[in-house]
Amino acid sequence: MINVNSLNFNYKNIPIFENFNWSVRAGDSWVVLGPSGCGKSTLLSLLAGLRFAASGIISINNEPITRPRPRTGLILQDYGLLPWATVRQNVGLGLAVRTFYGADGIHAPRTPSLESNVDYWLDRLGLNEVASKFPGQISGGQRQRTAIARTLVLKPNLLLMDEPFSSLDTPTREALQSLTRGLIAEQGMTLIMVTHSIDEAVLLGSNILLLNEPPNRVANTFNNPLAGTPAHRESKEYQSLCRELRMQMGLMLPLQNQESK
Repeated sequence: MINVNSLNFNYKNIPIFENFNWSVRAGDSWVVLGPSGCGKSTLLSLLAGLRFAASGIISINNEPITRPRPRTGLILQDYGLLPWATVRQNVGLGLAVRTFYGADGIHAPRTPSLESNVDYWLDRLGLNEVASKFPGQISGGQRQRTAIARTLVLKPNLLLMDEPFSSLDTPTREALQSLTRGLIAEQGMTLIMVTHSIDEAVLLGSNILLLNEPPNRVANTFNNPLAGTPAHRESKEYQSLCRELRMQMGLMLPLQNQESK
């Protein structure tokens, strides 16, 4: 689905990606992990068509990205909700934006009206009772569910999430992680999610892309086939991959070095 070929990108004259190559198959769940400033959010912005490379090509379904893509959903860390709009209005925001572009098949796809999807996703994500409230009047978990509903109304096939659960308390975060896993599988979407959390990466990503201090030249990837399966968090495979990622990020010494001390 996604092909990144010979990507070069600089930020304020600092090279972030140099001749970087990476590919993602349709339906895969990827988590992008790495330290602050390594290029995680930059990569997400490039995939969303909000930033553009100095050279190289990013294509989705064999089409180079030259503008934001209608069937790509983006959920930001701060939710991106309009504070003066109700929950219902925020969920329907994408539909309103599409009227500015028209359904010409390029700027927006020719699809039947999606208006009924607003009510469906309000109900599905438990937002009916707060539909007339404003973002400042609801909890962080409800704001995140509003952002998810706003995205799913437009029936994306690619979902990009930038640290979506980082500001939430543990019970809310774990509930939304579970919800996200279920929705991704149910809707058949491809997921690319950015996180700082190793535990979250191993919990949600069937594949993990580890970025290091820039410039990033090689896609350092890890396969995690048990992600999303029952009791994965308690498994030896989960603990082993968390340990491997911590060592790769320089957060702990290899086991043999620890034992020699």
